[in-house]
Amino acid sequence: MRYILLVSVLFYSLFGFGDFLMPDEAFKPNATLQGEKLKVEIVLADDIYLYKEKLKITLKNQDFVLKNISYPKSIEHDGVEVLTQTVIVNADIFKTTQTDSQEIEVLVEYQGCSEKGLCYEPLERLFNLKVNSLPLESKNISESDMITETFKSGNISLILLTFFGFGLLLSMTPCVFPMIPILSSIIVSQGDGMTARKGFMLSLVYVLAMSVAYTMAGVLAGVFGSNIQASLQNPWVLSIFSAVFVLLAISMFGFFEIGLPSSIQSRLSNTSNKAGDRGGYAGVAVMGFLSALIVGPCVAPPLAGALVYIGQTGDALLGGVALFVMSMGMGLPLLLIGTGAGKFMPRPGGWMTTVSKVFGVIMLAIAIWMLSRILPEVVVMLLWATLLIISSIYLGALEPLEENKRSWNALLKGLGLMVLLAGVFLFIGLISGSTSLLNPLEKFTSGASLVVPTSTNISKSSFIKITSLKELDTLLEKNRGKKVMLDFYADWCTSCKELEHNTFSNPEVKSALASFVLIQADITLNGEDEKALSKKYGVFGPPAILFFDENSNELKSSRVIGYKAPKEFLESLKNI
Repeated sequence: MRYILLVSVLFYSLFGFGDFLMPDEAFKPNATLQGEKLKVEIVLADDIYLYKEKLKITLKNQDFVLKNISYPKSIEHDGVEVLTQTVIVNADIFKTTQTDSQEIEVLVEYQGCSEKGLCYEPLERLFNLKVNSLPLESKNISESDMITETFKSGNISLILLTFFGFGLLLSMTPCVFPMIPILSSIIVSQGDGMTARKGFMLSLVYVLAMSVAYTMAGVLAGVFGSNIQASLQNPWVLSIFSAVFVLLAISMFGFFEIGLPSSIQSRLSNTSNKAGDRGGYAGVAVMGFLSALIVGPCVAPPLAGALVYIGQTGDALLGGVALFVMSMGMGLPLLLIGTGAGKFMPRPGGWMTTVSKVFGVIMLAIAIWMLSRILPEVVVMLLWATLLIISSIYLGALEPLEENKRSWNALLKGLGLMVLLAGVFLFIGLISGSTSLLNPLEKFTSGASLVVPTSTNISKSSFIKITSLKELDTLLEKNRGKKVMLDFYADWCTSCKELEHNTFSNPEVKSALASFVLIQADITLNGEDEKALSKKYGVFGPPAILFFDENSNELKSSRVIGYKAPKEFLESLKNI
């Protein structure tokens, strides 16, 4: 190409069709470093101009970055923006790492034309500049990236203390709530001989097993780039685990007892007495392990940051220990609840039968909650209505009060009536065509202000659903020139549904997102297409919200990992 240009110039010159300059005469670029400022100057000969969009200044060294690049004012020429006379570009230069490099390579790319009718080929010049002391870049990074940087600081004590604090905060999220009735039912089922010490030991075994599960799943996800928790959210696994909870509930209602043959129980009892009353801990450990993987899948910035660190560095040891400490922080409230239940549990009596049945109802509720990830909303609504109505009858909602037993019976009857009403409302809503558990009577309400927005309506009306990388690339290309929000979602993700119910339905959030193209990546099935999509963007599990600018480039510093309340989410949007 260069030789064709030279021949063309010589041809025009020899035969008198124009007096064209050679490229080195038409464009004279230079780059200098003045302290923390980079100055690029391109002297243009007479009747020469540059295309503004073709002028690019980049650094070959990844240890440095340009900020606040300022270009001269352009003018319009034949429908395009051009730069005339001498072109001066200024920029601030920063270090991205604590590098000792003393040299930086500046690549200047440009293309221009002559007013006499000749356009030059794209040109480039590389300048080697000596640097002294430059400031370190002040990065605006996402929460998960910030946590990854904490790992890289190397202060192990600070890392572990930080992650324990993260665990305490995560313990107040919906990821941990379902584990409370599971652990409580385990303690109540122990019957006689329950003490604060035994309650603590049972809780500790449960929490340790839960922590081991989170740690193993996290380390494997970081090393191999797959989400084990997501893999366990398939219909077969959820159905089997739900069936286990149903069996446990039926056992608590007294229809049968789950246990080993009496001969084996006697041997285990003797062994456990000699070993210091350690019997039953294996079952508790299994329940804690499975609860972490199936009942409480949760992705938040601390977990995502740890997984990114493991994936980037391969340091599974430090990442794994941090995840274990974080899980122990998540389990601290469970330890307190278990110890308290063991200490303040009254003496055995008839009340234990009532408590067992209450926990039986709770087990059925957990089973329905788990099945809601895979069953149609109509079926889920019917299951909840059935459970509430039958439970209310058990509480004595329809039985008359006896004169001499009004204290507790009156309280239970009142609670039973409330539960009965809730179940009846759900059933009425179901036959009226509603699928909203929060507002089952929405078909009978009048006025938009009385209707509680449902996650389903918002999702169907506002988001374009995809399940593969190909679909996303097509949409990004189609929507160039627009801002895009990509929401990684799964039916089994509790925090995802919180985002839909609380955050995306908020009027202020809706208004702020009006200028965005909203795309939802549904990774519920976690098939090959979904895994490829998650791997492409380094997403280890939902919820994860990514933003793209008008050129379809991801704004990594604006990533939102985990649940954000409307106010926090709006703060994140301000940075875009």
